[in-house]
Amino acid sequence: MKKIPGVPPAELAELNRAQDRISFVYLERCVIHRDSNAITATDEKGVVHLPAATLGVLMLGPGTSITQQAMMLIADNGATVVWVGEHGIRYYAHGRSLARSSRLLVAQAAAVSHRDRRLQVARAMYRMRFPGEDTSGLTMQQLRGKEGARVRRCYREHSLRTGVSWNNREYDPDNFDGGDPVNQALSAAHACLYGIVHAVIVAIGASPGLGFVHTGHERSFVYDIADLYKAEISIPVAFDIAAGESTDIGSDTRRAVRDRVHDGALLDRCVRDIRSLLLTNGSAGPIDEEQLDEEAGSDAVRLWDEGGYELAGGRNYSGDVDF
Repeated sequence: MKKIPGVPPAELAELNRAQDRISFVYLERCVIHRDSNAITATDEKGVVHLPAATLGVLMLGPGTSITQQAMMLIADNGATVVWVGEHGIRYYAHGRSLARSSRLLVAQAAAVSHRDRRLQVARAMYRMRFPGEDTSGLTMQQLRGKEGARVRRCYREHSLRTGVSWNNREYDPDNFDGGDPVNQALSAAHACLYGIVHAVIVAIGASPGLGFVHTGHERSFVYDIADLYKAEISIPVAFDIAAGESTDIGSDTRRAVRDRVHDGALLDRCVRDIRSLLLTNGSAGPIDEEQLDEEAGSDAVRLWDEGGYELAGGRNYSGDVDF
């Protein structure tokens, strides 16, 4: 058989897990290509090599051009590509999942389609934001009220901490420069956080569009999960940047978010939080992480049966039934 030229795609077992990757890399005004199993970024200053298997999300800003070979390598390695505007506030595309199992996706679809289960997951999300408080009996309206008060308090505390004046959250997605410095920084920081969370969701095989608190948007679940971390990451970063009187808020904010999440702890936490929310119910107990990773890496295709069990695929069952 004739050998196919080029570097073969990496096997799933060779790829880094989502939580072990670089959170995001932002590139602009360069040409992106591939060299073996690395992504290259070339501009007037030279060439930078980025191992594709270590990327979580690659954000491509203005002036970037990417080759088909680079996109093939990124897709093979399960990374997410985001084409963004001047200030990183647009999301356009993503790569394929690192997971081969649909377990998370099925669990997510089942939970979001059942009123009581959806409410249970939504309450669990709010419980993560209110440690030590019992949210089990609260309605969604009550939870939204508590969350609104928490966010206002968070803005007020960081305003006092940094000396940055705060009125309210006002922004126009089509006019980044129209907002005051802290609102510009919040938009840029949230965009980075959304990109990271979206990359994790896609990488582990869940759906960005099936949200529990947010609904009706292709990134509803992204907003659900990102809201768990804004008070720790994007909000304090935004106030710090605004207090520093930056002359390039978009770039400075992206670098500050990158520095805040550089150790990979957010990726690991995000993976565990999503798995916990989708796979844990009142009686399930702890998640077996090793078993889940094995299932996610399996290429086995099974057949559904109305009896509630699964059958092996790739087999002819014509001898088992009468027509």
